[in-house]
Amino acid sequence: MRRLGLRALKWPFDSKEVSGIVANLERYKQTIMLCLQVDQTTILLDIQQKFDSVSLQPCGDRPIARIPCFNVPFDRDPDFVDRPDITTWLQSQYTGSVSRMALVGMGGFGKSQVTIQFAHHIHSESPQTSVYWVHASSRPRFEEAYRSIAERLQLPRRNDPDVDVLGLVRDWLQTEEAGSWLMILDSADDVNLFYPIHISGDKAVTGLADENTIARTDQQPLAAYLPKCRNGTILVTSRSMDAAERLTGSHKAIHRVSTMDDAQGFQLFRNKLDGDFDKHAAADLLRALDYIPLAITQAAAYINRRAPRISITSYLDTFRESDKKKGSLLNRDAGDLRRYETVSNSVVTTWQVTFEQIRHERPSAAKLLSFMSFFNPQGIPEFVLYDYNADPTDEADRDVVRDSFEDDLDILRGYSLVSVTETGGVCEMHALVQFCTRFWISAAGNEGTWRQLFLRSVSRHFPDGTFETWPICQMLLPHVEPVFEKEPLHEGLLDWAYLLTNCARYMLTIGNYGVAENLSKKAVNTRSKVLGEEHPDTLTSMANLASTYRNQGRWKEAEELEVAVLESSKRTLGEEHPSTLTSMANLASTYRNQGLWKEAEELEVAVLETRKRTLGEEHPNTLTSMANLASTYWNQGRWKEAEELEVAVLESSKRTLGEEHPSTLTSMANLASTYWNQGRWKEAEELEVAVLESRKRTLGEEHPDTLTSMANLASTYRNQGRRKEAEELEVAVLETRKRTLGEEHPDTLTSMANLASTYWNQGLWKEAEELEVAVLESSKRTLGEEHPDTLMSMYNQAILWKDHDRVEDAHALMRNCVVIRQRVLGTDHPQTLSSVVCLAEWENTSALLSERNESG
Repeated sequence: MRRLGLRALKWPFDSKEVSGIVANLERYKQTIMLCLQVDQTTILLDIQQKFDSVSLQPCGDRPIARIPCFNVPFDRDPDFVDRPDITTWLQSQYTGSVSRMALVGMGGFGKSQVTIQFAHHIHSESPQTSVYWVHASSRPRFEEAYRSIAERLQLPRRNDPDVDVLGLVRDWLQTEEAGSWLMILDSADDVNLFYPIHISGDKAVTGLADENTIARTDQQPLAAYLPKCRNGTILVTSRSMDAAERLTGSHKAIHRVSTMDDAQGFQLFRNKLDGDFDKHAAADLLRALDYIPLAITQAAAYINRRAPRISITSYLDTFRESDKKKGSLLNRDAGDLRRYETVSNSVVTTWQVTFEQIRHERPSAAKLLSFMSFFNPQGIPEFVLYDYNADPTDEADRDVVRDSFEDDLDILRGYSLVSVTETGGVCEMHALVQFCTRFWISAAGNEGTWRQLFLRSVSRHFPDGTFETWPICQMLLPHVEPVFEKEPLHEGLLDWAYLLTNCARYMLTIGNYGVAENLSKKAVNTRSKVLGEEHPDTLTSMANLASTYRNQGRWKEAEELEVAVLESSKRTLGEEHPSTLTSMANLASTYRNQGLWKEAEELEVAVLETRKRTLGEEHPNTLTSMANLASTYWNQGRWKEAEELEVAVLESSKRTLGEEHPSTLTSMANLASTYWNQGRWKEAEELEVAVLESRKRTLGEEHPDTLTSMANLASTYRNQGRRKEAEELEVAVLETRKRTLGEEHPDTLTSMANLASTYWNQGLWKEAEELEVAVLESSKRTLGEEHPDTLMSMYNQAILWKDHDRVEDAHALMRNCVVIRQRVLGTDHPQTLSSVVCLAEWENTSALLSERNESG
């Protein structure tokens, strides 16, 4: 028979109950003695002695037997993927001196899963350590968990209605008899549950007006029931950094849980998915899911359930097909034995709990989250975000918002919804967080309002595309590109057209003519529909589209639009209105590019005379007209007249604008070009050096105008036979343009052609040919086979082949160039005529050689 121990027993009954039990045992003893033989009475006497040793001391005053307890409600996950950065940190904190630590991250990032694994690890490595699990999402949940602990420990008076069970558990855990323990405080997201704010004598009001957050005055805050002792550690999991900081008392005791890395995400997907799968398709899907553990698990469960009809690829196709279908997939609930039964494990629902908590806690932070959900997830500039709670056009209102912005951003960062880059001024979000935010505000019927505010804000902030604004344009472009293809509702049409106009200008300056054309067309159509075809803004959009055509060498289309703009401007604004004169100047430029010198000159003279009369002889616009007319004279070979005008423009610019004003430097460069065409190399060089030095100093070494000056000076060196100096400059220009503009920007291709010319003059045929071929191929690809710049590359390539004795190839290429130039530029265009003359000379030379060979 098993022997009874001699130590005092922990007894769950009072003295009266114990007396009754002993009396019953006495009766059992008498019955047994009657049934047993005499020689077994010694055993009964021994039992009697053990009963006599039972103390009837009140159990409230007696020590409790210390039995290790493990009440984690979840088993280990057989598919668990270790995340060493988290588990190593947990282990180091647990074995260190801290008594509290926390994992903070968004719902679905894997905090609880890592914690479950860690709890089982501690239980396995240290069986004498008790592990307690407390669900802390609400006060009732917290109380339920503590009562469960009291039951497991069989704490005295736990069923007494007059006893505070929460305090009973806390006090026991703070005793040495409790031994070492680890408490998991899971889902402690609401700081007000633990530290409520009292605003009246009978209520404690917190962020949410429900059972979780309104406490009676006779209730202690939950934080008061968390034990403080050396023999125990509390591990908190929370979505809220604020809650984690309050509960741990130290930012150093908190670890942010982010998404999985590529390898971890792939391993989790492999563990969850049945059978083999396409690794490349899986990688694409994981990227789309942002490597978020809950999203990965949910996707794998969906694919498993519907296989083989659903594959990874088909799931991804559905995911990307539309927001509606993406929302449907993310809103599905997949079974998970390691999540609470009453809590949905769909991504959408999991995160909407957080969104609602933020909305109650700080409504303005929820507004910021809603606004940010319409940006690209990466690289969100803070200066645009100030519009989230203000009228973008009201500067005074924006100043007030700036004061609260930091607090709102801090809330979102605390919930791991938003991060800030190390350099500052730029925010980032997960794409799925943005999508679920939009899903949330759409369900509330607010998506249209936020979408309209986003459009109004970015249209206001996107600059006009001048070089100085390029950094901002580059920063904002990824955020506005999705807007290009989706025409908004009527209320946002003019904001959309304004945004398209500025984006088109930027695209034009960086040489992306195709996109510039597409955006300009949409702006024209929108403004025509809303404002009318002759509204000034509509005419501006038409002029921008014509400029895009002009840069593509589509002179006829540009001319048609510019004529229409000019006629409308005359009719609606008047013949001498500044916009009308600008339209005339634009049309003159198109005529000049077609070699229609007479038509260009007539318009430019008319514009110049009108501007002199209405603006004055030294007004910047008047000086621009003089420079344009000089350019027409220059193209006609009328050097003297061009020079006289350019000298006059330069002197006036120096006097009225200053010697280093950009317009003054442009005038110097134009005059240098006129000297260059007359073979006056020294005078050209002096001006070009002066312009280059001034532009470096005032604009910077990588400004497009500075690079143009370097290219012009290199050309002057080349014509003086100073080929090494020319090459050095041209290489520098080419490298800078590749880096700042891109390898296929028209200006970059021009630099390549110039360097090829220098190589050709040095007899470096191979290097020259490689560059010319590259220029021609890039021009065909980016500008089109019939663009004037492409035709110029064909012309140069043909000459290079001719000089390199590839006569047949050269003749064939030049013939092609002649045919296309005649069709595109016209038979009388100077470039057409130059190629016709060149081909004729070659063919005559070939004919003479053939005759000599035959006669010889």
